[in-house]
Amino acid sequence: MGPVPKNPQPALAPVDRAILRLLAEDARMPNNAIAEAVGIAPSTCLARMRALRERGVIRGFHADVDPAALGLGIQAMIAVRLHAHTKERISSFTAEIPHLPGVVAAYHLAGADDYLLHVAVPDTDALRDFVLDHLTAHPAVAHTETSLIFGHMRGEAVS
Repeated sequence: MGPVPKNPQPALAPVDRAILRLLAEDARMPNNAIAEAVGIAPSTCLARMRALRERGVIRGFHADVDPAALGLGIQAMIAVRLHAHTKERISSFTAEIPHLPGVVAAYHLAGADDYLLHVAVPDTDALRDFVLDHLTAHPAVAHTETSLIFGHMRGEAVS
């Protein structure tokens, strides 16, 4: 017998998807405005948003901060390939990633590369230092490839 499947989430109702689309556009949108936009009572809207949070569909609300406004004028995506895929090496690297200076987001991948790191740093010297000091010096890292980010657009594929 194969592995036991994870508990699948029940399908989202169209009204829940509409709520999620509105929140993705503006997470600060007031409950009564969301309720009006999707055609439900404010108390129903509040209950649906609470249920979406409890189910883990809504993981949090975040500010979209411009790194350049903080003096972090260079952004890059860094593909990282590890030497070996032992649980210890992956756990060690994964535990360190969120605490590295400049890491905006990290993605664990399937394919040729193991991780993709989105970093924001003040300048190209800081980017070079980040790669040399934190990535190529790490015993688990076999290879990195850095791509500069010239622009960023947020997609609408939330629901």
